[in-house]
Amino acid sequence: MSTDPYKTLGLTKDASAADIKKAHRKLVRTSHPDLHPDDKGAEARFKAVSAAYDLLKDPDTRARFDAGEIDAQGAERPQRQYYRDYADAPDNVYQQRRGFGQDTDPGDIFAEILRNRAAGAGGFDFGGTGRSAAGPDARYRLEVPFLDAVRGAETTITLPGGASLAVKIPRGTQDGQTLRLRGKGSPGFGGGPAGDALITVVVQDHPDFRREGDDILLTLPVSFDDAILGAKVTVPTIDGPVGLTIPPGASSGRVLRLRGRGVAGKGRPVGDQRVELKIVVPKDPDPELRDLLTAWRKTHAASMKGTAA
Repeated sequence: MSTDPYKTLGLTKDASAADIKKAHRKLVRTSHPDLHPDDKGAEARFKAVSAAYDLLKDPDTRARFDAGEIDAQGAERPQRQYYRDYADAPDNVYQQRRGFGQDTDPGDIFAEILRNRAAGAGGFDFGGTGRSAAGPDARYRLEVPFLDAVRGAETTITLPGGASLAVKIPRGTQDGQTLRLRGKGSPGFGGGPAGDALITVVVQDHPDFRREGDDILLTLPVSFDDAILGAKVTVPTIDGPVGLTIPPGASSGRVLRLRGRGVAGKGRPVGDQRVELKIVVPKDPDPELRDLLTAWRKTHAASMKGTAA
């Protein structure tokens, strides 16, 4: 898979923030290891998609990548300077600290760097300067029940080594959203800080509720007589059952709105719950109902003919 985050998401550099988000949501669904257990490459694609989205979703990070300041993993790119640029400098670390002269084989220089890294000297420790580097981020995937995502919850995930990591699911968490736990990633180099844990949330479907932005959608079965005469019924919401008035003469497909009964995301207005009515007709109407509707049809059929004339 390409190391270019734009190509990984199937986008070009002129993609909008909305394009990036849409592509990520689609690819999470098509590359999720649990959703494609027979696809051996799914996990690798999922990790690559998550990494690309983490880089491009933040405008500042995206701008730095586009400018060539950081690479596709978010690491700082070294300045384009070579050994010859340092050869005549008064503080030439190669000459003064390691005894490397101008005729030194560059391979020896890099071998020294690698030896320092292997000895735990802090990654890019040029001549014992003691430079350190942050550890790499660790990526995880977490399936979350629908109600835990919209209401907020706390859970734990088990790491590959068997340890547990506590995770707080903020209220209003969306499918495909990545949570960042500072300092919970891999250890740093040379005393540097640990990386972060990046947890991509996959929200499970709910048998009754659906989510659209911060609104909750619910389809409510309504009996024939309640639709005709109107009624007061109890409907479920994400925070518990509430009362709802069905107006007389309601049609199937009509949407009623419960204000403030949707998702309360941080820093956003609370959404609503939209209830779509679905009239349910009895499978075997009793004879009395059949007779009533037969008589109604006769009288109203004549009325409708008169109206049409």
